[in-house]
Amino acid sequence: MVSKSTPSAQVENWLAAFEQAMISGHIHSAAAMFGAESYWRDLVSFTWNITTVEGPQGVADLLQGTLASTQPMGWLLEGEAIEADGLVEGSFTFETKLARGRGYLRLQDGKAFTLLTSMVELKDHEEKKGPQRVLGLVHGIVPGRSNWLEDKTREEAELGYTKQPYCVIVGGGQGGVMLGARLKRLGVPTIILEKNERPGDSWRKRYRSLCLHDPVWYDHFPYLPFPDDWPIFAPKDKIGDWIGSAATRLRS
Repeated sequence: MVSKSTPSAQVENWLAAFEQAMISGHIHSAAAMFGAESYWRDLVSFTWNITTVEGPQGVADLLQGTLASTQPMGWLLEGEAIEADGLVEGSFTFETKLARGRGYLRLQDGKAFTLLTSMVELKDHEEKKGPQRVLGLVHGIVPGRSNWLEDKTREEAELGYTKQPYCVIVGGGQGGVMLGARLKRLGVPTIILEKNERPGDSWRKRYRSLCLHDPVWYDHFPYLPFPDDWPIFAPKDKIGDWIGSAATRLRS
């Protein structure tokens, strides 16, 4: 039997109560579970935007505008919660009507001090990865069958001409390239527009001594993490080359 005072139990109890308040439509009861000084940052999962609200009234306003359409459910602690510096905190998973998400909760005196909710994937539009990855090729003799390179070349020649993109991304820096890779995995026809000659030139053409101010472990690219010998603070041209490499490797 888990003690009700453990960090994990406190987070589980808060998540269960918050979920029940939302399912019941008791918006002000849910908002009252946040401290007078508190912050909820939502990344797409509730608001389809990057939004931060403050205090119980901000939480009530956010839920008033989103609760009916999101229908949140399944708020479950992920791993074990911890307690440090007067705060109880832990990761969790949740779902909405359309998506699955992950979040992070920090409690102060039993009420939410900070809440992060972030969409991970859309239901029925999951990435084909892991056990769900595409076969790539069905072995056997198929007369006239095209190979991978021929399919890739044809797709690149058609996109923007006989097959129009669903999405256009302006800018081929790290954000544009990674968003393009994400959409590619989801099967969304996308074109990236870049004003420079090559992807990554937005880094290469900056001032000579520029390097990243954040250490490497904060800077990994989705789908393409840096090697374990990557410098802690990467210079601009190295980042530019990595973006260029990512643009080539992740478009296939």
